Amino acid sequence: MTAGDARGIESPYAWTRLWISLLIATIGGVGMWSVVVVLPAVQAEFGVARGGASIPYTATMMGFAAGSVFMGRLADRFGVVVPILLGGVMLCIGYVGAAFSTSLWLFIVFQGVGIGFLGCSVVFGPLVADVSHWFDRRRGMAVGICASGNYLSGTVWPPIIQNLVEAIGWRHTYMAIGVVCLVTMLPLALLLRRPSPRGHGASTGAGGTLGKLPVSANTLQTMLIIAGITCCLAMAMPQVHIVAYCGDLGYGTARGAEMLALMLGCGVVSRLASGWICDRIGGVRTLLLGSALQCLTLFFYLPFDGLMSLYVVSALFGLAQGGIVPSYAIIVREHLPAEEAGARVGLVLMSTIVGMAAGGWLSGAIFDLTGSYQAAFVNGIAWNLVNVGIALWLLSMRPRRLAIA
Repeated sequence: MTAGDARGIESPYAWTRLWISLLIATIGGVGMWSVVVVLPAVQAEFGVARGGASIPYTATMMGFAAGSVFMGRLADRFGVVVPILLGGVMLCIGYVGAAFSTSLWLFIVFQGVGIGFLGCSVVFGPLVADVSHWFDRRRGMAVGICASGNYLSGTVWPPIIQNLVEAIGWRHTYMAIGVVCLVTMLPLALLLRRPSPRGHGASTGAGGTLGKLPVSANTLQTMLIIAGITCCLAMAMPQVHIVAYCGDLGYGTARGAEMLALMLGCGVVSRLASGWICDRIGGVRTLLLGSALQCLTLFFYLPFDGLMSLYVVSALFGLAQGGIVPSYAIIVREHLPAEEAGARVGLVLMSTIVGMAAGGWLSGAIFDLTGSYQAAFVNGIAWNLVNVGIALWLLSMRPRRLAIA
């Protein structure tokens, strides 16, 4: 038995732990998608414009972003179980509190703090960082699988939530979600009590140097943060507004929920495929591939707005963009210290959530100004091109090694 096997690296337990983490991510990831499905109902309930109705989503994602760093540091210090337990409890409190909200601003507080900051933030960055410690040769695939919980959640939950909203209303639906999160996440968290083998597979080389990119650790971190914001400013337009967009086109919000589920289901396929690709070509090339394909599929939304064509374009969009965000985690693990993975992965993934939050609001605001989503799609394409430029810049640098700044 090798030293890595003795620590559990890529052992049967590591794979079992990965599947448990995926299940937790799928359940807790509801916090990112529920507000998207109930957006039209919340808009009607509180009598606000589309931009105002998008604020709860923005607050949730901003809370998610800040919580990714907070929960990541908590996981670095105490292990991943503590933040998962906290997240399960706070998701329940957040959903029940939001269900009893008497104003839009109170609803925003519960979404941003309970559901976002202290709730679903634990099921992305901290879980991805934890899983990365348990794999070496298959790290890209493992990270892709774990990160797929985000999209698997978006595939499973929207149709369920849409049907519940139509049957019992959005308030009772929210209460039911809170209870489900509490009774499932807490016992699952206790199955992850074994300490992670931190430090194994560290990307630091001899003499304290990093990776193969000729930039310091801080510069690379900054560039990845900018890249995360720009790619998700683009990504937010279809993901956040596809339900409302279909309603505006006369197809109904139920069709939009189906498209969102299809988009995110294809995103799961994309994340698994990108994980396999990442283990072979590296994180930077995988980032460039996903970003270029996302930009291409965003263009398709401009001329095609028929019902069937929107289903097809949404599926293509999911297949294109699913691997972008996990590639950031792989780049961090390839080029930055393993013992800082929780905080550094949390920072990069925080930037992607900031981009989603800002993009969700910005698309709604552009709709309010122009009366259509065409300009919002163009805005997304422009930000996506910036992300492609960053990926090309990283790829163009000569392969040499520099010391940590």
